[in-house]
Amino acid sequence: MTMVAMTLPLRARALLSLAAAAVLPPMLFTGARRLGLDETEAAAAAALLTAPLLGWLASRWLAPLRRLTRALEGAVLSYRDGDFSLNLAPDGPHELRQLAQLHAELGLALREQRQHLAQRELLLDTVVQNTPVALVLTGPDERVAVANLAARQLLSDGRSLVGLAFGHVIATQPETLREALAGDRDRLFTVTLPDGTEETFHHSTRAFRLQGQPHRLRLLRRMTRDLSRAEVSTWKRVIRVLSHELNNSLAPISSLAHSGAELARRGDTQRLPQVLASIGERAAHLHGFLSGYASFAKLPAPRREPVDWPAFLARLSTLGEFRLDSAPPELPGWFDAAQIEQALLNLIKNAHESGSATDEVALRLTQTATEQRIDVLDRGPGMSEAVLAQALLPFYSTKRAEPGARSGTQGGTGLGLALVREIAEAHDGRVTLVNRDDGGLRVSIHLPGPR
Repeated sequence: MTMVAMTLPLRARALLSLAAAAVLPPMLFTGARRLGLDETEAAAAAALLTAPLLGWLASRWLAPLRRLTRALEGAVLSYRDGDFSLNLAPDGPHELRQLAQLHAELGLALREQRQHLAQRELLLDTVVQNTPVALVLTGPDERVAVANLAARQLLSDGRSLVGLAFGHVIATQPETLREALAGDRDRLFTVTLPDGTEETFHHSTRAFRLQGQPHRLRLLRRMTRDLSRAEVSTWKRVIRVLSHELNNSLAPISSLAHSGAELARRGDTQRLPQVLASIGERAAHLHGFLSGYASFAKLPAPRREPVDWPAFLARLSTLGEFRLDSAPPELPGWFDAAQIEQALLNLIKNAHESGSATDEVALRLTQTATEQRIDVLDRGPGMSEAVLAQALLPFYSTKRAEPGARSGTQGGTGLGLALVREIAEAHDGRVTLVNRDDGGLRVSIHLPGPR
């Protein structure tokens, strides 16, 4: 009977308690009256007997709930301390046993999640510590919070940096390295290390908030080997292009010279002018080809000055055909007019060579307080993703690889768009290429705003 009572649902227990509270006092009052007590004495006796009985009954029925409440309190304190191993023993009514079971499932889920998080943290720490990129994370007071093995080897001969002021850490570094790490922008730089070797690094830095506090992440990547490989690859490409173009020009020149000598030996001078003219054409082509390389290699530093847009556009229109897609900016431009003119001529030439209709080759000008942007638009076939990714690289040409594609080259040398990029970057700007929604290409030169 006791076991049955202890497993009654909480709702049944509440109803039985209310029934007992309603029935017992009248029953006890009636029994007291039969014993000869007056109404006041009978009521007092009924109250005295009912209160302890109901208290005992409530205590017995609520005991499992009190035990579960204490167990839950202990579990919450364990969770606060990071211990998810505590389980509650099923006891009492069905509702409490079900709650204990749900708690056990919660504890299991939390333990599994903690295990997964621990494994991920271990994996992340292993990756961070063993990556060749030097990584330093500083907190709101610019003290080092995390520094991986590469950072420790580079900045402190392998000693721990955690807790040190970052300014103190870099104070003894070479000047170029110190300036890069103290700055807040990405840059590529070369530094002479204490062992006398020169190393090229790429520094990137980002600021963010972690747990509501400002932090800064700095990454230093050694680029010497990558740049050396890229340099060798570029030289190989240069040699291939030069060899191809020189052979294409020298072989006909050699053949024509032999033919001219044979005609002269036989006294047939009538055809000599034609042979000599062909030799001159091939020599001129070769001269133009080599001049293109020279102009790319010897690009002078830009001489920036105020540029009157209407005069600049009028001069440009005499050299290349285009339509103006926007009104000239009211403020004068600020750039080297000769170099930007050369860059735009290359882009306009490419736009016409793309197969775009002549009246679809357009120039669009946008100028704000911080940026000058010149767009060259066409309605050609555009570029594939692969070509877009490489079109700005020197010596990359698609004129022989993709029908209808343009490379921005000078005679197919792969220097046209590369020269545009070189000019833009010399102005502290950049070049972007985007396929237009309705077909065609937009090549944009982004330059810093006027000063």
